[in-house]
Amino acid sequence: MSDHYRQKRYLLMTLDPLHVGAGGNRLGRVDMSIVREPGTKLPKIPGTSLHGAIRHYAAVRYDKLACAGSGQGRNGHCKDPQCPICYTFGYLKGQDGGQSGAVNIGDARLLLFPVYSLAGPVWVTCPSVLAEFQAEAADPGDGVGLPQSLQTHVHLNLGWLMLPKTDAPFALPETVPGIPDAIRERAILVSDKLFGQIVNSNLEVRTSVSIDPETGAASDKALFTYEAIPRAALLWLDGVEDDFKGKFQPTDKKYDWDAQAHNAGEALREEWKQPLDVVTAGLKLAAMLGIGGMGTRGFGRVRTEAHWEVK
Repeated sequence: MSDHYRQKRYLLMTLDPLHVGAGGNRLGRVDMSIVREPGTKLPKIPGTSLHGAIRHYAAVRYDKLACAGSGQGRNGHCKDPQCPICYTFGYLKGQDGGQSGAVNIGDARLLLFPVYSLAGPVWVTCPSVLAEFQAEAADPGDGVGLPQSLQTHVHLNLGWLMLPKTDAPFALPETVPGIPDAIRERAILVSDKLFGQIVNSNLEVRTSVSIDPETGAASDKALFTYEAIPRAALLWLDGVEDDFKGKFQPTDKKYDWDAQAHNAGEALREEWKQPLDVVTAGLKLAAMLGIGGMGTRGFGRVRTEAHWEVK
């Protein structure tokens, strides 16, 4: 692959329930539903939500807050060709023109979904999800593939659904790196047709109500429900570095940062050798500040468990 194009995969774990709303209230089991894949109806975190949050958090990490957001207002993007934020994510058009970013951030998709069973918590996946992750697993049919630690169970319930154990034990492929051992030992496999049903039946659903400031009690007809991906779910996303700008700059000069020339007074807080380093730095703050809605209600924190370059 060219030096100007790289792909990095990130493995994420939800530390809190995660709500990225589909927009508006809808008729259904909850008032405020979350975003789902159109074909599979599996929950996801859209790349658009991730891109904005990562840019903002990266601007905090590199102490370049003026370069966060859309760049509108009194303090716009600095547009410096050596600014890690403007170089990586691009900047707004103005009198001097604009510039597109050097990274593409994909959707974060489910890999392992936590479900409570009589054997305790287990993490569910399916062959098609593993195949997208470049791992292989045989279809268990109408049964459930169990790891060695759960082989004493003849049947296993996943929420309301009871499934028989398959003859062949299931082990999460070694081509799926970064999984904590406690989760890897309790990963189970179901068929593609059952995975979506299990996931959507076991999403976290919460109820909230608006408070009347005059009485301090619940407001009349202000009850609403919303759903979320539960904590301890594992998701993955791909970041692609499309550094076409690097073709016109010497490799050893591309990311040099002269603190005095840029009136910074000191070097950047974090080093960066390529645009994907800026994405990685931004994701670190998601473990504290979160992604998605309901952040003031304890939602949204996501931690990067591992990341590696995809060849």
